[in-house]
Amino acid sequence: MAVLVTGGAGYIGSHCVLVLLEKGIDVVVLDNLANSSSESLARVAKITGKSAAFVQGDVTSTEDLESVFQQFDIESVIHFAGLKAVGESKQKPLEYYENNVAGTLKLLACMGKHQVKKFVFSSSATIYGEEAPVPYLEEYGQGCTTNPYGTSKAMVETILQDLAESDPEWSICALRYFNPVGAHPSGDIGEDPSGIPNNLMPYISQVAIGRREKLSIFGGDYATLDGTCRRDYLHVMDLAEGHLAALNHIEKGFDAINLGTGNPLSVLEMVSAFEQATDKKVAYEIVGRREGDLPEFWANADKAKNKLGWEATRSVTEMMADTWRWQSQNPQGY
Repeated sequence: MAVLVTGGAGYIGSHCVLVLLEKGIDVVVLDNLANSSSESLARVAKITGKSAAFVQGDVTSTEDLESVFQQFDIESVIHFAGLKAVGESKQKPLEYYENNVAGTLKLLACMGKHQVKKFVFSSSATIYGEEAPVPYLEEYGQGCTTNPYGTSKAMVETILQDLAESDPEWSICALRYFNPVGAHPSGDIGEDPSGIPNNLMPYISQVAIGRREKLSIFGGDYATLDGTCRRDYLHVMDLAEGHLAALNHIEKGFDAINLGTGNPLSVLEMVSAFEQATDKKVAYEIVGRREGDLPEFWANADKAKNKLGWEATRSVTEMMADTWRWQSQNPQGY
């Protein structure tokens, strides 16, 4: 029996595949390679000595999905496949709803047809919206989302709740991520965004390696200690282990669980931590605020600890050292 990992060649997906393989679990990856590389899976095989079965295909294609479920004995699904850039989602809302919502609907329909009803969903802290008090608690539920990316995640969570209510055979866990950073400690796999990075850490490391001139920090006048935004950054390996924990502890019905550290750090604190861990200077300038950015948010991660037996264990120093090891060994990514 295998776990199907959609989007398994991507940043978080590849680290999750690695954790599953290390536990002796058979893995099938479905990925369209739109924002990922099959090289990541070749490197996962090198690290673990085990290979995931790989199918290049798309969750928006019923034909591609059918071929996977007919070809392999799938027992459960971890669903990463989707578009994830907040800014881009405002420019291309239809693409985001097509990939993230319609793609998930087709996947769920195919799963139901083949009696596979164990589902872990890659959700996001963005579903809490801009009015939620911090730290974010799962019981707050969905707030008013500020972009199509966040709205697409909230829509899918609503669909999953309705599905679980309609059919008690489904076991569904939506994992609400905060801000994943870092890389596998080998430096062989890591975050390799196509084009200009949307996230802070790959931008910092690309400045440090000389691919970018300087980091633009959006807003230095927020009501935080140093004026820059604060976020809950967690190591991608901790995040990957959270998916294994969810798979092992998933119960009938629908549940939503935060994956975060509970300790927010500002942008300037992240830059400073990177410089200290790597001995590299990071040039930056503070520019105007970016539309839609919240001053600060972080997780209450108690539920993950109590229900999944999971908590983030890796330090900020490890996040920085692992990011730099990946970037310095792979200056141009994969």
